[in-house]
Amino acid sequence: MALWFCSARLFIFLFILSALPIAYIIYQERAETDHHVFHYYSSGFFRESAKWDYESRRFLVTFLEGGVGEIHVPQNYTCDIVLKEVTVVKDSDLTGNASLGLALDNPRNRLLVAVADMFGNRYSALAAYDLSTWKRLFLTKLSGSGDEKSLADDVAVDADGNAYVTDVKGSKLWKVGVDGEILSTLTNPLFTPKEWYKSLAGLSGIVYHPDGYLIVIHTLGGYLLKIDLAKGHEVKLIELAGGPLSFGDGLELISPTKLVVAAGNPSGRLVESTDGWETASVVAKFKGPMHRFATAATVKDGKVYLNHMVGMGYPKKTHALVEFVL
Repeated sequence: MALWFCSARLFIFLFILSALPIAYIIYQERAETDHHVFHYYSSGFFRESAKWDYESRRFLVTFLEGGVGEIHVPQNYTCDIVLKEVTVVKDSDLTGNASLGLALDNPRNRLLVAVADMFGNRYSALAAYDLSTWKRLFLTKLSGSGDEKSLADDVAVDADGNAYVTDVKGSKLWKVGVDGEILSTLTNPLFTPKEWYKSLAGLSGIVYHPDGYLIVIHTLGGYLLKIDLAKGHEVKLIELAGGPLSFGDGLELISPTKLVVAAGNPSGRLVESTDGWETASVVAKFKGPMHRFATAATVKDGKVYLNHMVGMGYPKKTHALVEFVL
């Protein structure tokens, strides 16, 4: 009898313990906020990155299970509307690989997507798609079986259409030409911190600055790097006040002097530089939904939105693009 009683009490205790986080999530989902949130229904739990395509009034999102979706925002949109995701890319020959960072290349009417084997780290590639027809323009294999482990994580495109892909596993950058040819592989001692464990998640988010250089974040190192394309890909550590930017992921340049970093929780940080990104300072932090995880940032109509990876609900999964109130 005593054994049964203890077992029953243990069961009740475990039930209450497991219910607490669920109750907290429900509370957070229903809580009123002072910032705008785009909610949308999806078929998958995990959405890695999101970018606003202003020419077509849609968000483009990448699937951790592989693929790309679009979320149209109608002209008559109101805050109570839950939008719907429509799959536009699902390549059968890339089954088993994740679609991660993406970059819009509007002058060439295309979308660039980093593709990788997330668990085995045995395949990385860059795919390009036509934004009107979704025809795949090229698929460039960056690494494969027999190469060192790598994981293509994010991508940026320069004014000439060259793409730069970060390797979060192998701490390097691939440069890919406008037609999909691999031009070079960039390495530098600054890509690898002294502490071995910080190399478990290395170069991640990347943006192209209109003055002709790249800004890249090292996820576990928590620092920013400036790569000057006009000076032979010279790499400099950006001196950062108010950091580090630990767990920093996606980046979005919202002006020549301001950069948003999506960084888990707190969801986002605003970084500012007044000297051409030789030095910078964290000037604001944004605390979004505690039960979600911010992985990317984008700008729509002058407002910054953070993509949160995890969707909630079943069978419909509800995802959130949360306004970063500056």
